[in-house]
Amino acid sequence: MRTETNHTAYHLPNTGFVRLVDVLKVIPVSKTTWWKGIQTGRFPKPVKLTERTTAWRVCDIHKLIEELEA
Repeated sequence: MRTETNHTAYHLPNTGFVRLVDVLKVIPVSKTTWWKGIQTGRFPKPVKLTERTTAWRVCDIHKLIEELEA
């Protein structure tokens, strides 16, 4: 997995939640790789906001970016 992120193309908010499409803008992997990474514990688990809405805590994504850059 490429650990370099493109922060100039998309900036995550400081707090709140982001949907998968936004996560994949800063973590350059496929949807399949992302979901497999969740199953293995490599990537953070999502939060169900509604029955049909899944999102990730921004703080979890920021933490993941820091870990990948280290």
